[in-house]
Amino acid sequence: MSRQILEEKAPFALALDLNSIRLSDYQFEQLCRDNEDLRLELTADRELIIMAPTGGSTGSRNADITTQITIWAKKDGSGLSFDSSTMFCLPNGAKRSPDAAWISFDRWNALSERERESFVPLCPDFVVELRSPTDNLSFLQDKMQEYIANGAQLGMLIDSKSKQVHLYRPNQPVELLDNPQTVSGAPMLPGFVLSMKDIW
Repeated sequence: MSRQILEEKAPFALALDLNSIRLSDYQFEQLCRDNEDLRLELTADRELIIMAPTGGSTGSRNADITTQITIWAKKDGSGLSFDSSTMFCLPNGAKRSPDAAWISFDRWNALSERERESFVPLCPDFVVELRSPTDNLSFLQDKMQEYIANGAQLGMLIDSKSKQVHLYRPNQPVELLDNPQTVSGAPMLPGFVLSMKDIW
């Protein structure tokens, strides 16, 4: 993705081309840890994305989403939930931090202890991206398609501005929900229903 295209899609993000610098996975991880106040991601084309932190309203909405997923995950017992500070290394080489995520225990338990402690070397089964006022919708839509292409089985793109939820599943057209009061994760996440009351 060129810098111009990125600026059009995410005007509050900065892209740095790292192709001439062979940044290792370890070095990228250290860069993130040394700059904890920044939201950093790495694209499959090796562009470092530096994004603006979220504001209070978006942060509160995101906390609500993560809490709902965590409560369901503990009750369901088949996997783990993750917050927006978790970095995932996708099979295509991109390094992404969705706003919320879930991984089945089958896949989590297959990782070594070191892999669990570092940036997680897989794509989550379920991802959520919450659009903030500074996010361009098409930028997030591209990210959701990337998650699905790299193994996610369900993705929710929540646009609180338009009160819409975009549902992504492999080999299916995107499903658009207008002002839903709840959003079901079935059949991928049986019993999980996301309440939108405090998100709108």
